[in-house]
Amino acid sequence: MIKSLKARDHKLAQIEEQLKVLSGGDFANGELPTFKDKMEQIGEYPLKPTGIEILQVNLGYMCNQVCQHCHVDAGPDRKEIMTKEYMEILLSILRNTQIQTLDLTGGAPEMNPEFRWFVTEARKTGVKEIIVRSNLTIIRANKKYFDLPQFFKDNNVHVISSLPFYNKDKTDKQRGDGVFNKSIEALKMLNEVGYGIEGSELKMDLVYNPNGAYLPADQSMLEADFKRELDKDFGIKFHQLFAITNIPISRFLDYLVASDNYEDYMDTLVTAFNPAAAKGVMCRNTVSVDYDGYMYDCDFNQMLDMKVASKSSQHIKDFDIEKLNNRAIFVHQHCYGCTAGAGSSCQGVVA
Repeated sequence: MIKSLKARDHKLAQIEEQLKVLSGGDFANGELPTFKDKMEQIGEYPLKPTGIEILQVNLGYMCNQVCQHCHVDAGPDRKEIMTKEYMEILLSILRNTQIQTLDLTGGAPEMNPEFRWFVTEARKTGVKEIIVRSNLTIIRANKKYFDLPQFFKDNNVHVISSLPFYNKDKTDKQRGDGVFNKSIEALKMLNEVGYGIEGSELKMDLVYNPNGAYLPADQSMLEADFKRELDKDFGIKFHQLFAITNIPISRFLDYLVASDNYEDYMDTLVTAFNPAAAKGVMCRNTVSVDYDGYMYDCDFNQMLDMKVASKSSQHIKDFDIEKLNNRAIFVHQHCYGCTAGAGSSCQGVVA
């Protein structure tokens, strides 16, 4: 079983080492332009928010899986989880702002012992959409999670589920032995309560990301393939598929370096830079919150400990939406992953 970088005491578990890799090589010698320079060329630096619409909250790095390319470095050995105290502050923020979406992620967010309480209370705030990013296998992990599909339905939760591919070999290679079969079982359970069915208000979308050092194929073509194959083989239905580019941080960065693919992958991302995608990146309408209450421009900046630039409002205890809406967004070379080709965000392509 793969262990987290932290559990292995791997040097890339240290954020400084990751930033050293991202700052070195062809970026240091001038062969490739830094992301900052690229954004300056198109007149989009400093990158500024368009207004916070999404509050993305990481409920903890604990997970029942240890996926090969996980940018969070999540796993069963990660014990960091958000407390109820911080959840109560987040509920107050939702009540007192016009934020439209609460986006819950992890790790496996469902493993936080206060997860169900938080979702139930968040629904009472009047927030328009609650998203849970589920790895699917958590639903089949043990009996205490078997009723999650019904819980999601009762709270009208939008389920966004990770499924690397529609066949067993590719999925298990990226996520571990047995993951595909458990994922299929979980998808069937979600379908049974009404998720993913055409015309249903119970939204269920899937997330695809490549299992190698290359960009995802066309999102609409992938969606058609997934819908055809999952329906044909298992009778499974879903609404949309989001194709997400692997970001060169954490365990995926380790994979790139170990497989000697880092330089080629970064060259691919830089070459595929799309100005239209750069203008539509998710950090412009999203704030990411870690398990300890600190805020970041996005989930990826969170993993590099790049807190928001508004220093007097870096923690949810000091949440100031005006300051956050007027901050400059921190960028680094990993941002090329969100701006390559059709772009990439937690909601799929952006251009």
